[in-house]
Amino acid sequence: WMERFPTPAACASAPTEDVLRLWNGLGYNSRALRLQAAAALVAENGWPEDPEGLIDLPGVGPYTAAAVACQSFGHQVPTIDTNHRRVISRWVGTPLDGRELEETAFGLLPVGLAEDWNQALMDLGAGPCAKDPDCAACPVEEWCADPTIYRPPPSQGRFAGSSREARGAVLRAVLDRRGTADDLAERIGLPRQRLDAALSALTAEGLIAEKGGVYGPPARRPAPA
Repeated sequence: WMERFPTPAACASAPTEDVLRLWNGLGYNSRALRLQAAAALVAENGWPEDPEGLIDLPGVGPYTAAAVACQSFGHQVPTIDTNHRRVISRWVGTPLDGRELEETAFGLLPVGLAEDWNQALMDLGAGPCAKDPDCAACPVEEWCADPTIYRPPPSQGRFAGSSREARGAVLRAVLDRRGTADDLAERIGLPRQRLDAALSALTAEGLIAEKGGVYGPPARRPAPA
């Protein structure tokens, strides 16, 4: 991916078909479209440097905006993820989320050390302060109010047999070769009901295009005005 698209301009100017093909296996396919749209804006206008500007880019949420602002541009903001939520909740002894978690994180953030602090909390949450904590190995055990506190994120459904699996299979087939619904059903081996649902969803998301009953890759994304 990085060899093919070393700069935002390279991604922005590429055929969307190529972007989707190379993105295969890197995450939700809709993210590739948003990434290319964001790349086009950055190529045209330059990088926003604060969280407020970054979050306006397509596909960028609060965590990504904070992480890029902190790690690339030195903004003193917490990059709150699942690890931060778990560690901070245990430190203060209360399950935190949303605005309360954000305010607590900002209150704990050491002045001038945001990047180091964010990385330290991520490492702590991935290590001794994981779902099942190893308090004996924790270097800051004395700071912790309640190591038993843990509110797991919502679990995702099984991939096998899911609509996500069907959509992925259909998209790969369409990128490999255009075809009608009948042709795709034969090539992929999906039941027609699941195939039709996947085709409808992919078309609505702009991941594929239909013309005269033939499904193919989407057109190149227009450059931003």
